[in-house]
Amino acid sequence: MSGEQKAEAKGEQAKGKLKETAGRVTGNERLTAEGRAEQAKGDAREAKEKVKDVFKR
Repeated sequence: MSGEQKAEAKGEQAKGKLKETAGRVTGNERLTAEGRAEQAKGDAREAKEKVKDVFKR
């Protein structure tokens, strides 16, 4: 996994977790959902990069 792509994936996951937590604390369901979606996007990016790494070997 390239370092840049890995960092982007981890950044999206962290940002999503923060949004989700903020949404839960404030009772904002939209913000909570956005946070979950960002985390999923980061997870998908990370999975894609792992698959690429497998095929590079």
